[in-house]
Amino acid sequence: MDASRDVLIPMRFVWSSGGSNVFLRGSFDRWSELVRMTPVEGCPTVFQAICRIPPGFHQYKFCVDGDWRHDEHQPFATSEYGIVNTIFLAAAVEPNMVPGSPSLQLPAIPTMDLDNEGSLPVQRGGQPLPNAISRIPDSDLAVSRQRVSAFLATHTAYELLPESGKVIALDIELPVKQAFHILHEQGIPTAPLWDFCRGQFVGVISVVDFILILRELGNRGSSLTEEELETHSIAAWKEGKAYLHRQLDAQGRAIMKPLVHAGPYDNLKEICLKILQNNVATVPILHSASEDGSFPQLLHMASLSGILKCLCRYSRHCSSSLPVLQLPIYAIPIGTWAPNIGESNTRQLVMLRPSDSLSAALNLLIEAQVSSIPIVDNNDSLLDIYSRSDITALAKDKAYTHRNLNEITIHQALALGQDSYTPYEPRSQRCQMCLPTDSLHKVMERLANPGTRRLIIVEAGSKRVEGIVTLGDVFKFLLG
Repeated sequence: MDASRDVLIPMRFVWSSGGSNVFLRGSFDRWSELVRMTPVEGCPTVFQAICRIPPGFHQYKFCVDGDWRHDEHQPFATSEYGIVNTIFLAAAVEPNMVPGSPSLQLPAIPTMDLDNEGSLPVQRGGQPLPNAISRIPDSDLAVSRQRVSAFLATHTAYELLPESGKVIALDIELPVKQAFHILHEQGIPTAPLWDFCRGQFVGVISVVDFILILRELGNRGSSLTEEELETHSIAAWKEGKAYLHRQLDAQGRAIMKPLVHAGPYDNLKEICLKILQNNVATVPILHSASEDGSFPQLLHMASLSGILKCLCRYSRHCSSSLPVLQLPIYAIPIGTWAPNIGESNTRQLVMLRPSDSLSAALNLLIEAQVSSIPIVDNNDSLLDIYSRSDITALAKDKAYTHRNLNEITIHQALALGQDSYTPYEPRSQRCQMCLPTDSLHKVMERLANPGTRRLIIVEAGSKRVEGIVTLGDVFKFLLG
């Protein structure tokens, strides 16, 4: 009798093609039991189950909403039970280790389990990389990009305007403290600024301004005091900000950045490029009935999310003509990844712990030029996310005046805005997640949801952070 058959090894099985009720059945228990699979938190189309199975060759199938199915991207064979998936589990695997899922071997997957032939490179966590990754030919990539570009160039900002809604603009003479309180109460990261004397929109105020102000308040040599913040106008701050960054003309006067805006008949490609090239979150859509452009109307705040929603509607009807959208995101140069996972890029994936200081988070948001930072535990598993917009919670009850930023932890900072949910419980709106094997089209569909600016790429089951993909990453890739 083979003694290795007495060893039972925990194995994670994953079904990543959706459904409501998903079960697993396999030869490892002589097809005797239906094992219920549970949804992976934050990934509603992904189900998992952990079974203790003996080493050797096994077959298995999935029962999805009453239909028996197999994973077409996994090894499969025909047996007396129809078409089944197959897996070989080597006896050398440690009994206490939970191998990655055999059912996520798209053509390749960072969390899959393979045999121990030793011919594959190993990535973070001891998980083997596949020996081949699907690549799209350069010609197909060029065709996909050309078609996306043509679609965006032939549709205008007018198509982004909702049937009803509200837009918020702030007077440039409004006190800075009141402005940030409004951003927090309205749940918006940015607002255009109106100059009544000039009859023009002259700029925007955003959470980045608040971060810079908080850093100024923390500097001992700063000329800006907490008392002045009560009466300091937005106009005065913008001028002071120009001096702070030495944006001066030849006479030493502050140079105010021109407002980045668009008209209702500007095409979507132009608006995308304005957002990406100027590193802004939104672009005001303005329209004036007068020839000189005075007293314009604010129609809408255009964002990449709204544009992506239009693009997704288009791609649903012509997915076959956009082959790049079917590739898994780990196989294309998009997003920011941990070392040895996904396609390489020039940015480094930054993460923080709940005990790290708020000051460290603010410095990273500004200096690393990122809009959000994953908050992880000691195993790099996702707990929460700290984004630029979270900083406006400090405006509530003047929380920023009570303690030094170096003394406030990220845990405490997030708790200021967590009145209605449990701290560090990943939530649908805050911690939107995806898997490395998700297709680009699937990622685009999720990013097109209102309020979603990025997806945290996690390992199925453990939720270990492997990367992050943002709206900007998608458009930078699609527009080349």
